[in-house]
Order: sequence, then structure tokens, then C-alpha cells
Amino acid sequence: MNDMSQVIVPKSDQINAEDFLAGPRTFTIEGVAINPGTEQPVNIKLVGEPRVWRPCKSMSRVLVAAWGPDAKVYSGRSLTLYRDPKVKWGGMEVGGIRVSHMSHIERDMLLQLTATKGKRAPHVIKPLLAEVAQMPKAKNDASDPARKWADAYIAKVGEAQTIEALNAFANEKAARLAELEAKRGDLHVECLHALDNKRAALSFEPEGKPDTYMGEGFTDDAEF
Repeated sequence: MNDMSQVIVPKSDQINAEDFLAGPRTFTIEGVAINPGTEQPVNIKLVGEPRVWRPCKSMSRVLVAAWGPDAKVYSGRSLTLYRDPKVKWGGMEVGGIRVSHMSHIERDMLLQLTATKGKRAPHVIKPLLAEVAQMPKAKNDASDPARKWADAYIAKVGEAQTIEALNAFANEKAARLAELEAKRGDLHVECLHALDNKRAALSFEPEGKPDTYMGEGFTDDAEF
């Protein structure tokens, strides 16, 4: 078989990076099932999401570092997932799912995770406040002007190439973001998460290549 298109189709029974193109999403964990010896041994059921999240090894290490190795205690805890567009597969940036915020941690965590062979890259995890985790999820109505503004804000944040450019944009839109907080706290949180994630990526990005995404069965970071 020589058709590569068959190996890059995302699985429909799990969430994928494309599900976060509109911005980060916060979930509460319903349960965790572990199947040792399989290509994707961790299956995490998320409240309100029919599909499972199968974290790569790097994100599994994040979970263990923050919450410990006993997956039974994860139920009821919350985290924020987002799309990292720099995750690669086959030399191409296809995007992958990363964790930005977690409940049940008291302060920021800076972890050194495997990026490429022989290299590690820093990854920042921020505390997720209980009241934020319990907020109603943002509406996905395309006619919602607040949703449109938040999506545009998050997209512009993602395009920033330097800390200076990011801060300039954030300062320019600070007043509008404050208005959003008063009217739609859920969308305000999404915008802040996107800003935090981008600022951390620009501040800590190492020399060399970002995380390498090689697909199922190729590296320990497979996420399909």
C-alpha cells in the first residue's frame, strides 16, 4: 500500500487538533481507561464530549507531573486543551493537542518535555481556577458577534511572531477585551488562555525544532 492519505485521516472516535481551531476549550474529566501495550494506551473521557482524548506521551507526562500517577484521582478535575500549530508530522506542521491550564495545581509549572531526539523544550502549565472550570461553555453560533470577535482575537494572537508584536496587539485590544469580560466571561477566558499560551511559546521557545509529530506507531508523541 503506497497511499499516504489513508494514514493521515484523523480518527473519528477521538478529539483531534482541528477541533481547537476556534480556540482553547476547558473540560472536566469523567474517567480514564489505560490499555498498556497499545499504540495509544490512555483514553480520557471528557464530560459532555462523546469522543475520547488520547494524550501523547508528552502530555501524559504533564498529567503525571501535575496530578501524580494514580489516574483514578483525575476524575472530576479539569484542564484546558488547545491546538499547537507547530507540532509536526512527516516534516510538516499539522498541529497537535496540548494542555495549557490544569486544576488542582497551586502555581505555574515549567516542564522540560522531549522535543526532538536529544533536545527538550519547555512547556508551561498554569493553574485553572475552579470557578473558571465550571463556567458555561462558549456558544458556537456563527451569528454571535461576541463569538466572532473572540475567534478573530485568538486568530490574531496566534499570528504574532514576537513578544513585542503580541504585547502591542494585547494593549491595543485591552479595552475591548475588558468589555468582553463583562458581557461574556466564557469567551474572555478563551482569549486570555490563547494570550497566555502564545506568550509562553514566544518567551520560552528554544533554539532548534519544536515537538516532532510522527503519527501513530512512529514516535512516543503519536496523537492520531
